[in-house]
Amino acid sequence: MTESLHPLLPAATPVLRLDDDLLQVGGVDGRAGLRVQPAGDDVAALLRLLDGQRPERAVRALAVADGLPAAVVDDLLAGLRGAGLVHDLAAADLLAADPGPAATARAAVELPAALPAPGTGGRWRARRQSAVVVEGATRVGTPLAAVLAASGVGRVHVRDRGPTRAGDAVVGGAAAGDEGRPRALAAADAVRRASPLTDLRPLPPEAAVDLVVLCRPWAAADPLTAALHRDGTPHLVATVRGETGVVGPLVVPGGPGGCLRCADAWRRDDDPAWPRLAAQLTAADAVPTGSTLTALFTALTAAVQVLAHLDGDDDPVTVGGTLELRSPEFLPRLRRWPAHPDCACGAARRGAPGPGAGR
Repeated sequence: MTESLHPLLPAATPVLRLDDDLLQVGGVDGRAGLRVQPAGDDVAALLRLLDGQRPERAVRALAVADGLPAAVVDDLLAGLRGAGLVHDLAAADLLAADPGPAATARAAVELPAALPAPGTGGRWRARRQSAVVVEGATRVGTPLAAVLAASGVGRVHVRDRGPTRAGDAVVGGAAAGDEGRPRALAAADAVRRASPLTDLRPLPPEAAVDLVVLCRPWAAADPLTAALHRDGTPHLVATVRGETGVVGPLVVPGGPGGCLRCADAWRRDDDPAWPRLAAQLTAADAVPTGSTLTALFTALTAAVQVLAHLDGDDDPVTVGGTLELRSPEFLPRLRRWPAHPDCACGAARRGAPGPGAGR
């Protein structure tokens, strides 16, 4: 028992009464639940105390003062944790929440997903302190920025130039009424709708960016990617090419896997004309592309990869690979892109693993 962990039973967890002396907590969504007996009003009151706002010591003291034996309190908390129903919030997570009842309500819905295992704390704070730059207010980039902000990322800045076109409008992104407005402003408004208190400002030059997401269709041929790799900035591709959503590779300079230039080099090996084709693909501003379903599936898939990186998960699946999504099934196809032996990034010489198959 510790002062720093605050037990949370998410408000959406069903607490159902089977009879006057038997409660069932959870267990209606395919996961394990917990049946509690005896279960009088004092037990129901204890469950209401598990709102994540109190340290466990305070929860225990209040329940004992209400008449529950200390051993019953401890057994119930242990049972809830064992069933994966209670999440332990770190005090740092609570301090990282935005002020105000509306922000608290939004955070309460997001927090359980930021704490993937009982007893794990601190990821919400890490997200709140993270900064992500989205390059391209596209039909993928703008909804992705909104999802990241709503999922707790503290600073999300969308970079783009030019006016919003009618085809840029998409659910969760630019609105139909944004046509003609600067794309960056339309994207900022979309993010504000999802998370009003997210910091949307550009980062100062000396500030480190946790991740840059490249949302234009042919980012590998953009000179920006070489600068990101040189500066050691992690970056991820998330875009639609034609009618195919593409997420990855996720490049962590100096880490496992190759870089975007590695993938480009493999394409050149397969087709010597590729550099000429790539130059034409990146010469002009790409027109809006991808159905609403394709754009949103791609944005959500990319958000999973971004959050996995920010949360510190080992080797997200897009490190050294891409996920491709095509209608109508949208079942992701994983393609691997090994480090290329001739690439200047040096990943192949470092022995970065490359499956070699599935390109």
